[in-house]
Amino acid sequence: MLIPHDTRIALDTVVDLVNTAPESGTSDETGDRLASVEDLYGFVRDHNISGVNALGDPDLRAVLRVRSRFADVFAAPDTRAAADLINRLVAAAGTTPQLTDHDGYDWHVHYFAPGASVADHLAADCGMALAFMVVAGEQERLRRCEAPDCGHAFVDLSRNRSRRYCDSRTCGNRLHVAAYRARRKEAAG
Repeated sequence: MLIPHDTRIALDTVVDLVNTAPESGTSDETGDRLASVEDLYGFVRDHNISGVNALGDPDLRAVLRVRSRFADVFAAPDTRAAADLINRLVAAAGTTPQLTDHDGYDWHVHYFAPGASVADHLAADCGMALAFMVVAGEQERLRRCEAPDCGHAFVDLSRNRSRRYCDSRTCGNRLHVAAYRARRKEAAG
């Protein structure tokens, strides 16, 4: 599956946003990782979200609402439900597609209106990235980790759509090691 650079960045951003919620993390993570305006500033900085100026509590509340709607997309039971959720998110953001090249990036499309809030920026750009997945018939690639104590969101970009864990080095290996030890214990006993 060929995914343009800007769409891939938006998919990574939406996954990271959804995974800031306390219910999406592993059991050793505590609380909401987007609990304050300072956390929001960090998220904006870490994801190089352009055009964001001063942020306040209203911005944080709006981003948390958008995050919840994105989480609903990852939990959607079918394509029609995901499409409905994405359509509502993108429409509410007041999308205004425009070509741009900035900050060393080649030409790409921004879907948010100039001067949009950070919540509308995320809803428009990330919502359109999710829309492209649905249009490509790839909604099933929007997944949650199958590790029992995880639940992180991820986009399965494997060739055969077989990825089961958010991170094979942590969740995947941990479960494989646990299964191996259980088999050895059973064989020894």
